[in-house]
Amino acid sequence: MKKHVLTLALVLLCPFLSSGWGFLAHRTINQIAVYTLPKSMQGFYYRHLAEIVRFSTAPDERREDDPKEAPKHYIDMDHYGDDPFGSMPKLWEKASAKYSADTLRKYGTVPWVVLETKLALTEAFKQRDSVAIIRLSAELGHYVADAYVPLHTTVNYDGQLTNQQGMHSLWESKLPERHLAEWKLDSEKAEYVKDPLRAVWTAVQESYGFLGDTFDKEEKVTRAFTNETKYTFSHKFGKTRRSYSDAFADAYYKEVGGQVAYRLKQAPTLVASLWLTAWQDAGRPDLDQLMGKKPGKEEKEKLALELKAWDKNELMTQDLLLATHKEAVVERPDQINSAKDMAPPPVETPTPAPAAPVPATAPAAEPEKVKVKTKSDEGSSKRKEKKKKDDKKENDGWN
Repeated sequence: MKKHVLTLALVLLCPFLSSGWGFLAHRTINQIAVYTLPKSMQGFYYRHLAEIVRFSTAPDERREDDPKEAPKHYIDMDHYGDDPFGSMPKLWEKASAKYSADTLRKYGTVPWVVLETKLALTEAFKQRDSVAIIRLSAELGHYVADAYVPLHTTVNYDGQLTNQQGMHSLWESKLPERHLAEWKLDSEKAEYVKDPLRAVWTAVQESYGFLGDTFDKEEKVTRAFTNETKYTFSHKFGKTRRSYSDAFADAYYKEVGGQVAYRLKQAPTLVASLWLTAWQDAGRPDLDQLMGKKPGKEEKEKLALELKAWDKNELMTQDLLLATHKEAVVERPDQINSAKDMAPPPVETPTPAPAAPVPATAPAAEPEKVKVKTKSDEGSSKRKEKKKKDDKKENDGWN
């Protein structure tokens, strides 16, 4: 999420913003990327498909705890003048010398973060570190995918400067969530990338080119709506949040749906291509050895089934798109609290101690006879009964 200082009123009306595609899109992109890999890599990546899909959203999930995370997801090119791509040096060293590292970090660093993550993945391949390979592959997929979002290339990332608040989640989350099943996700096969930094800069520049249409079409659709039909409001935790209505989202989709689908379709190819490039730059290590056990017949058949479904655009209809599955709740091995964390036993009203208390460890005995002068048998009976009750309370507790 980009952090800009807004007025209190704007904060109350703006919806919650994610820092990249919505979770559905990010996870879909990483899954499709695995299908575009060559066979020499596909077996390893398919073995860890669930992890690569799940970890694809890790950068978004940690941004609340890591203040340095947010700028890694975008680059506000319009901050750098009317010809930003002509003015901006593509190498970090030259760009930071021209604008300062602090300025670059303030307005986003996604092209350089993609390159940095790709280099880290290359090193992980060299070290044959399968855990790091999986994690870095997933996160590289996230940052590359963010470069394909037009609203990640502008200071006006949520339409907050043009009275179009909520554009961010509308474009990257709501439209995919409502219409992903209609899109043909036939991404191109992965290929070696000679210049990774140039490739990601190209993706950023293409995204920037879609900005005008992204905002203009929202303004066009708005003319057919009133505020009551354009927005929905929710109240939670003492704040009112405003978001685009389903009816508006569907009308906007008719104008820009092809653009959103096109960008989502392109992203997996570059993601997989950078995985492939990192692997080749590391000397093409044998990934079968990292799996321990080679894929068996059942695993190969399952992959073949998914590839066929992907080719026919039936991943969703066959319930094979992992992003649409509910995550299983991870059961903790010990759900029993320690004694100190347990609720204390009910506190009983204290009673006067008996004249001759019986030790707790002593075996149960007949109530001792107490010589009391009474005028009637009824009074004696009541005193003996009271003594029994005292004994019972004394033995009560955690047995």
